[in-house]
Amino acid sequence: MKNILSKSALLLLLVLVTVGASFGAGKELVIGIAPMGNTGNNGNWSGFSALNLISGTAIMPIASTTTALYISFTGGSEADVSNMVLYKTTARGSSTIASVTPVKLAGVSNPSIVLTNKLTCKVQPVSVTHPCTVRLDVLTLTLSPLSDYWFVAYFTANANNGSVFAGTPAFPGGNSLTGFYDPKDDTQLTVGQSIPNTNYGQPYFLTAVATN
Repeated sequence: MKNILSKSALLLLLVLVTVGASFGAGKELVIGIAPMGNTGNNGNWSGFSALNLISGTAIMPIASTTTALYISFTGGSEADVSNMVLYKTTARGSSTIASVTPVKLAGVSNPSIVLTNKLTCKVQPVSVTHPCTVRLDVLTLTLSPLSDYWFVAYFTANANNGSVFAGTPAFPGGNSLTGFYDPKDDTQLTVGQSIPNTNYGQPYFLTAVATN
């Protein structure tokens, strides 16, 4: 992936997130997730969307009114996110969007995550052996196995994101989460539109889906 634009002169909110809580404190909602820390490297996210599929076939029958998404980084100093959404499809295996849920971190959908701050990432520097995992704001949402869900994050086209690396499973074949990346903003799709019909067989950034 290439850095396609220089950093714009936009004031970005710097969000410092304490990542003390593990998704182990809740219940996993998706089967077959690779163990935390079992991550690979995929870099340069400037101007790219990360699209992550949560397949209905992998959603466990757990009655939970909340859903928490966890994202991991394996490199970089600051990740600037322009927008994050969760798409629900009309049916399992469908690419047609039935609903759109904003996804936020510390109350905003466009956070800047400072990866060099120990309040955000306790072990420094962030690397493949020491990935930084961030829990996004918990959603008031019950996942249905009758639909698929796509978590999509678009990374601002700037120099910061040029050095950001995504947490990905070292062995994607054993992970039920899959996805792909796209050199445009895929967070602006609306109900009735279709998610691009592409899948590289592994997730990018999304490493866990839990009850809280």
